[in-house]
Amino acid sequence: MSVPAASKLLERREQALGAGAQLFYTEPLHIVRGDGVELFDADGRRYIDMYNNVPCVGHGNTRVAEAMAAQQATLNVHSRYLHEGIVSFAERLVALHHDGIESAVISCTGTEAVEVAMNMARIATGRRGVIATDATYHGNTETVIALRLAASQPEEHPEVATFPFPQQLRPIRDGLVGAALADAYLDELAAAIGRLKSSGAGVAAIILCSIQANEGLPDIPGNFMAQAAQLVREAGGLVIADEVQAGYCRTGRWWGYEVTGFEPDIAVMGKPMGNGLPLAATVASRQLVERFRGATRYFNTYGASPLQAAVGHAVIDEIEDRGLAASVAELGFGLKAALTERAERHEWIADVRGHGLFVGVEMVERGGNLVPDRSRAVEFTDRLKERGVLASNAGAFANVLKLRPPLVLQQSHAEEFLSAFDAVIDDIDG
Repeated sequence: MSVPAASKLLERREQALGAGAQLFYTEPLHIVRGDGVELFDADGRRYIDMYNNVPCVGHGNTRVAEAMAAQQATLNVHSRYLHEGIVSFAERLVALHHDGIESAVISCTGTEAVEVAMNMARIATGRRGVIATDATYHGNTETVIALRLAASQPEEHPEVATFPFPQQLRPIRDGLVGAALADAYLDELAAAIGRLKSSGAGVAAIILCSIQANEGLPDIPGNFMAQAAQLVREAGGLVIADEVQAGYCRTGRWWGYEVTGFEPDIAVMGKPMGNGLPLAATVASRQLVERFRGATRYFNTYGASPLQAAVGHAVIDEIEDRGLAASVAELGFGLKAALTERAERHEWIADVRGHGLFVGVEMVERGGNLVPDRSRAVEFTDRLKERGVLASNAGAFANVLKLRPPLVLQQSHAEEFLSAFDAVIDDIDG
């Protein structure tokens, strides 16, 4: 697409959507088509997609598209009628979780799923207080966004308490490692629990992304996640695992909590469940779900629809039939190892972290002082785009190159990415 044409489309977009609607890259892309792990712009240029987890079984997936079209052509209504597809999908979804997860509330977005989970915990415990990390993100409604804003505006969000996210690169106490470092973060969590109790809100729940994705995929010290869950339960609260980014085999296991070693009382899912069709869910014990339904009479016009069920089944079929969990684990291990080897040669790459096909490359200023370098990460993503690879930057300091491709990534795609990665390093160091 020519520069004048792209500029004109951008002007129209700002008029139609209002200036400030987020776009990636210094020079935004006009993407018109996708196929598997590949995206194509308006000029026909091909890109390797190393970022988008929504089309988890691939852009333009035929099985998903056919399931969607066939169901839409047959029936799509709200959830107030009996429908085999809806019931069988919910049964299949909860069976993928640990024992004790028995029933589902199906919705459309991760934000909705998180809000349902928070309300479910508050109804079950009779308390209002929710705990989150100080660099979290779980959604956009007023209730959910308070989880993020409370770190910087605690007085405006008295029902939320935050604590420093657990990490090893920049430990909260110098010299601590392993279990001792985990204990230091548990002390911070205990303090957050104490603040909620003192305020009168009490502890309803803690909500954690299982792999701390928005925090920058930190290496979590010791057995922190399991101990944190125990600490919250001892305070009378429930444990909510946000699996919107971590779930659906992103880590090489079905759920992120399987990798980081804890079992939630409530789990929330979204994004990849529908491969692009809005589909999300909150799952818990039957008792918790029924108490929530009884207290709220919750209803979602587009949630638990026959269309969602058909697509949800198709996505799980693709993951299982193509053995994507195993391929994600294998490819992710190799990708992380290759990037770690490169990091050892460049002082401004401080760390390579992640699980499966979710890898973060942390970039810092030269000199070995671990000062986050957001500008370097932004430059890196722009330069990768110029070489036909799409990624983004994220993390608590927005200085982590975020790699989260569709699960159908192949070795050839990984090698193409690494070639572009090397070329960008040469550009920067040259």
